[in-house]
Amino acid sequence: MAAIAFNQVVKRYGIGPRANQVIHGVTADVTDGEFVVIVGPSGCGKSTLLRMVAGLEEITEGTIRIGERVVNDLEPAARDIAMVFQNYALYPHMSVFDNMAYGLKIKKVPIDEIRQRVDKAAKILELGGLLARKPRELSGGQRQRVAMGRAIVRQPQVFLFDEPLSNLDAKLRAQTRLEIEKLHRELGITSLFVTHDQVEAMTLAQRMIVMNAGRMEQFGTPEEVYHRPATTFVASFIGAPPMNLLKDVQGVREGVLLGIRPEHLRVADSGGWEVLVETVEMLGAERLIHGRLGGAQGQGMIVRMQETETPPALGQTLHVLPLEDRVHGFDQATGQRIEG
Repeated sequence: MAAIAFNQVVKRYGIGPRANQVIHGVTADVTDGEFVVIVGPSGCGKSTLLRMVAGLEEITEGTIRIGERVVNDLEPAARDIAMVFQNYALYPHMSVFDNMAYGLKIKKVPIDEIRQRVDKAAKILELGGLLARKPRELSGGQRQRVAMGRAIVRQPQVFLFDEPLSNLDAKLRAQTRLEIEKLHRELGITSLFVTHDQVEAMTLAQRMIVMNAGRMEQFGTPEEVYHRPATTFVASFIGAPPMNLLKDVQGVREGVLLGIRPEHLRVADSGGWEVLVETVEMLGAERLIHGRLGGAQGQGMIVRMQETETPPALGQTLHVLPLEDRVHGFDQATGQRIEG
């Protein structure tokens, strides 16, 4: 296993004044054995950052270390990493066993050791009864487990996951997330996992890098990112539904955006903020109340209510109180968090 260190990493396509810079000076230290999720919207640079670790993209400036080695100029095969892709990338004419064993055969690992490694990985991933099958005989979730098994048998220093769950349906995604979490607990291999899905990020990450337009907005635990977002982007991207960001709220100094998550608002009989109810969204054990702060022309606001609470009628004025210790302040001009 090995740590991964990003030091002022920059990526540009092209040269000169017309160059397109897609990664802007990322600096972060991933500790040995840590599971870090890189999360952000499409086009934010998260997969590019991962591909630079893998050696599939050149690094324009800065350095990336895996363990003690700067890997900027190393070929992918020399980096001792294993990558799991979104599209599985299995050989259709090979059995599950041969797909998992192929990389070891190329390296001329003895056949007894190959069988031992494949059998161990198959046991971990519950693939023991599928080793003779071809990929076309497997479900999407099983194919993804084969792809993970192929990475496991290599016994790399680092696992790299590039949106590996994107092709799975919601139920399989949830199930495979649990399998990946269990896999990391058992193997303890340093892992980078790229996703655009903030639920995946929150449930899998020990720490997470939140990317926006090629910049690292925040690097922290899921709890830190959720409860103390560093910027308005993080506040609005992490959390479903997103944090309410309100400007020009009475009693708040000028130039400050007020942030409050929908679950940190409490319905009251009177007083507090008045919210005109526009839509009530039923989500089983809870409801999301979409409304306007202060009336029809006010700012949009979402309030989360429990199923046990009486839902408001459309057009009703709801009185809500923010939990004082869960209110956040952000600079309107920069979007940066205001401490204190």
